[in-house]
Amino acid sequence: MSRGLYVGRFQPFHLGHLHAIKFILSEVSEVIIVIGSAQYSHRLDNPFTAGERVTMIRKALDETQISPSQYWIIPIRDMHVHMMWVAEIRGYTPKFESVYSNDPLTCRLFLEAGFPIKSIPFNKRHLYLATEIRERMLKNKSWRELVPENVAKYIKEIDGVKRLQDLAKTDRI
Repeated sequence: MSRGLYVGRFQPFHLGHLHAIKFILSEVSEVIIVIGSAQYSHRLDNPFTAGERVTMIRKALDETQISPSQYWIIPIRDMHVHMMWVAEIRGYTPKFESVYSNDPLTCRLFLEAGFPIKSIPFNKRHLYLATEIRERMLKNKSWRELVPENVAKYIKEIDGVKRLQDLAKTDRI
């Protein structure tokens, strides 16, 4: 059995993330999905809680018939000490052989820790960006087609768009 690690904030989980997970699972038998910045929520850049992000990912993977035996979802808090971050992740996750990422810092830190790094082919990167999706939510623009259907339903269920819009408000006159 081979296991790969995939780190993201998933704010929200979108079709680009789903594409990445499918790609990773074409190369390994299991993927460990690390939800980074797990302690943050209710902020413009991190509007969803760790639990909500776990739910989004599970709902998206259930929708695509990816078996729960093929993935682990593990929220991890930010350490803000780069030299300890890889050790923190290793301490909270099952053993893995490779790391899948396009993020330069993630790649550098895991490379220095001795892990092979594998790039993930981008899929419509100009559209499948959590920043773009949150911006569209804020402006009441079309965003649902950028996330799996079950994720869109869940965001509606938790009133995620309204939450994001409320977070953008100010008390200044």
